[in-house]
Amino acid sequence: MLKRSLLTLAFSIAATLPAFAHLDPAEHGSFAAGFSHPLFGLDHILAMGAVGLWAAMQGGRALWLVPAAFVGTMALGFAAAIAGMPLPFVEPVILASVIFIGIAIALALPVPTSAVAAMVGFFAFFHGHAHGGELGGAGAWEFAIGFVIATAALHATGIGAGLMLAQFSGKVLTRIAGAATALGGLYLAIGG
Repeated sequence: MLKRSLLTLAFSIAATLPAFAHLDPAEHGSFAAGFSHPLFGLDHILAMGAVGLWAAMQGGRALWLVPAAFVGTMALGFAAAIAGMPLPFVEPVILASVIFIGIAIALALPVPTSAVAAMVGFFAFFHGHAHGGELGGAGAWEFAIGFVIATAALHATGIGAGLMLAQFSGKVLTRIAGAATALGGLYLAIGG
């Protein structure tokens, strides 16, 4: 049973890996370009999955509140970018989000759900700003709807993985996944 669950988890993660570059909005449409955007970068995949893992580790209302805080604040960051608001250190903060959230999961620190939502919300603003800054020729609304749906799907994958891992090991495997996420973020930060 554990072997089958781990294979399911591995397949779920592999299914979120990009099989294509950013789509051209003129050729594929703005929604498709937006939907593919979070699936293109390993930093986005790790961060979104980690948000879901952290929500699953928290349990209860965190299962919806933490992802909702991320998605809502990400939309605000997107709006700020398309309005022309400058934001320094966007890419470094995105990488820091992967490392920070991974470490938080690995340490399983007792943090109130509201604090977890606030922390992921802080990082989400930068993720949203990055999406808005890379809008290109896409229509803003369609692009935003696409990346919001893809982000929510990655969160749901992380939540599902976290709940599944918790069934087999309590928090042990989830904490290991958090540590692996943080290491992935460090790898990306040093030039991976």
